[in-house]
Amino acid sequence: MISNIGNPAHKHMNILVIGNEVNRVEIAKKFGTQHTYNFAESLTELTPIQEAEVVFDFISETAPDTLKVYEQISASVFLDTTLSSLSEIIAEADLKKLIFGFCGLPTFVSRDLLEVCINNESDEVTLNEVCRMLNTKYSLVKDQIGFITPRIICMIINEAYFTVEEGTATREDIDLAMKLGTNYPFGPFEWAGKIGRQNVVNVLDTVHRVSNDVRYEVCPLLRTESSD
Repeated sequence: MISNIGNPAHKHMNILVIGNEVNRVEIAKKFGTQHTYNFAESLTELTPIQEAEVVFDFISETAPDTLKVYEQISASVFLDTTLSSLSEIIAEADLKKLIFGFCGLPTFVSRDLLEVCINNESDEVTLNEVCRMLNTKYSLVKDQIGFITPRIICMIINEAYFTVEEGTATREDIDLAMKLGTNYPFGPFEWAGKIGRQNVVNVLDTVHRVSNDVRYEVCPLLRTESSD
């Protein structure tokens, strides 16, 4: 479901980004110069966490035991759950605080639509209000590993690698054909470079593990290049 934020009551927000420099730059690009941005590499840096009104956490899905710190603050928290289930993280960490899941892969954050998931239907009321203040539209999707758009894009990238591996077409021809034929912002190989090939492999491997769907089996050429 896509929510349109009409006549938003957006305001200046203190946004904390927990992750790396790529994450910080993309969040700032997404939400604009009207907000204040702070940056931390981990949840151990308590001062910026306590001062934040909104947190975008790109790293803590792999360490749910650290998430208890969020129950000590009032900020709205978005956790990158591209490779994990939001509901499972909440259950494992025994969290009582409302936390949203979002797709934090490079290039997916700064899109017009923020792809998000929630743990309970009632959480959308708060999600809608936070997104209104941030002046962003959001796409509410099922809480599932890989979300929707990353699954599709990563599968397209994977198929493009198979096509090159088979000698059917060159990378340049495939990138040009996809941009001209589908109006994609990037060709599959260009997009793989921006997302990060290892990130693409991680999405495909994780979805394949939970679904056992052969469509997500990683092309050997892509796996090799992801480890270079």
